[in-house]
Amino acid sequence: MRWVTHQQRDLLLIEHARFQAVFSRQGGQLLHFQPRGQRPWLWCASHWPRGGAIRGGVPVCWPWFGRHPSESGWPSHGWARLSDWELLDCTMDEQSVRLRWQLQLWDWQVCLEAELGDGMALRLSSSHQDSQPCQLSHALHAYWRISDVVRVALLGLDGAQGHDLLKRAECLQQGELRSEDGCHRIYRHAGMLQLQDLAWQRRLLIDTSGGANTVVWHPGSRPLTDVRWNETLGFLSVQAASCATDSLCLAPGREAVLELKARLG
Repeated sequence: MRWVTHQQRDLLLIEHARFQAVFSRQGGQLLHFQPRGQRPWLWCASHWPRGGAIRGGVPVCWPWFGRHPSESGWPSHGWARLSDWELLDCTMDEQSVRLRWQLQLWDWQVCLEAELGDGMALRLSSSHQDSQPCQLSHALHAYWRISDVVRVALLGLDGAQGHDLLKRAECLQQGELRSEDGCHRIYRHAGMLQLQDLAWQRRLLIDTSGGANTVVWHPGSRPLTDVRWNETLGFLSVQAASCATDSLCLAPGREAVLELKARLG
């Protein structure tokens, strides 16, 4: 393992017998994960805005999801992905690497634990020392790398109810989910999903069971700032979250936990 600087960010490069990975100190963010002999599992934009959030990998959305409910000038998806995290611990053996990152903001303490090997597992835990209950929304906003967004299907959401943020209406998933011209839905569902990519002959099993929601997002033909249009064809965002109507009210001394796991099927 070694630290390098790229696009004005401190990056931790991990070379293991089973995989390669890259973390950013900003955001405590896993940017790249690639088991040996496989295509990368995560997508990341080639250009990173100076001082802004890095689009790609698995950003930590915390302590709110999307826009702040009352402060219009505060950053989308919270402070965590803009802040520098501290690497507290890193251990390695023949099977995996385990890392523990921490962010301390005001009365809050946030910990991100990662275990990387043949698969990947992320665990986000939050607690606070305020004397009153506090509202919390959070997400592990993974960008999964794929061959082409119009050629992949997401299975496992059949029958799930949710809210379509593009149509601003409730929705009910029927069958597999495909994103041909954009998708932004928050499902009241968490569990094992299958991201099928026939062009790459790959089936990725994504477990969102650590939260109350599964969020699926792709911009479709809508432009993304600092991202070339052809780049956006190479990802589908499938996230573990507890947000919107499933946001948490966290009492003092209590801990909120969110998990996201993935492995090949």
